[in-house]
Amino acid sequence: MKRPYFSTKLGKLYLGDSENILSKDLRSSLSNKVQLILTSPPFPLNKKKKYGNLNGKEYKKWFIKLAEIFSTIISENGSIVIELGNSWEAGRPIQSLLHLESLIGFVRNKKAKLRLCQQFVCYNPSRLPSPAQWVSIERIRTIDSFTHVWWLAKSDYPKADNSKILRPYSDSMKSLLKSKKYNDGVRPSEHRIGKKSFLKNNKGSIMHNVIEIEQIDNNRAVRLPQNIFSIANTVSNDFFLNECRRKNITPHPARMPFELASFFIEFLTDPGDLVLDPFAGSNTTGFCAERLGRRWISTEVNEDYVKQSKIRFLDPILKGKKKECTNGINERNKRTGNG
Repeated sequence: MKRPYFSTKLGKLYLGDSENILSKDLRSSLSNKVQLILTSPPFPLNKKKKYGNLNGKEYKKWFIKLAEIFSTIISENGSIVIELGNSWEAGRPIQSLLHLESLIGFVRNKKAKLRLCQQFVCYNPSRLPSPAQWVSIERIRTIDSFTHVWWLAKSDYPKADNSKILRPYSDSMKSLLKSKKYNDGVRPSEHRIGKKSFLKNNKGSIMHNVIEIEQIDNNRAVRLPQNIFSIANTVSNDFFLNECRRKNITPHPARMPFELASFFIEFLTDPGDLVLDPFAGSNTTGFCAERLGRRWISTEVNEDYVKQSKIRFLDPILKGKKKECTNGINERNKRTGNG
């Protein structure tokens, strides 16, 4: 049995190739036991990055094969959530279809028997202009400010509860609930709104499938679910980044946003469930899982990133010694891929 590189109260992080670890070392112990695989695998980039990525047909073949490994370890009502960014044709100002072809091949892998539950968009305007040649230099394309997030499962009805990720009500909805007055009747869309349709206080509104790391409209308040918003705002005084600076460590360049990880952990799991990230990078997934009371397992092939990810679990917030921020400006992740 392979030993973890390090462990915490709720989780374990393994150093090594995820395919080998999940299909050999941990296969029997994880079979049908993982409730959520949440990951951002290396994107099919044209330029080789330190954190690893393949290209072309090689990438597509590798990605599709992952479906077989993932499907054997998630529970029957478990989920797979994968973040994928756009890719571009080498030397050309046009987008590649490789990431979409890879996703379709992943879902249609007959040995995996998966289905697509829903697509999400993660909007992050802090991302650097990319590809720089076409965006910043020649100025013939716009900035890619979002990534696609795909939710897949073995069942049409995986465990999910959107009442756990309710957005705070808008001011107008709060006024409506207080006044108990609104225009009922048939809308132009032909939807019939009853006299009491909007009078029940559900303690928040249902989340959209666009996750705003920063709000699109600066005049509109951020309305991420409260628990997610609270966790995300710990980044305003990010312990991990501060410690990396203090120790002169270059942090993983493509860290997963706290908001994204916490959103899906809350939505698709319960406390005590097992969450897996096979491409952990600096292990945001494991950190958020630990903070939210979920068990977790992560794997990462780069030892430098595994070493720096240990810093996350020294954060006093995990021991309840540090009061969480509920206000402040987030130090936004400038991302291009996984982590």
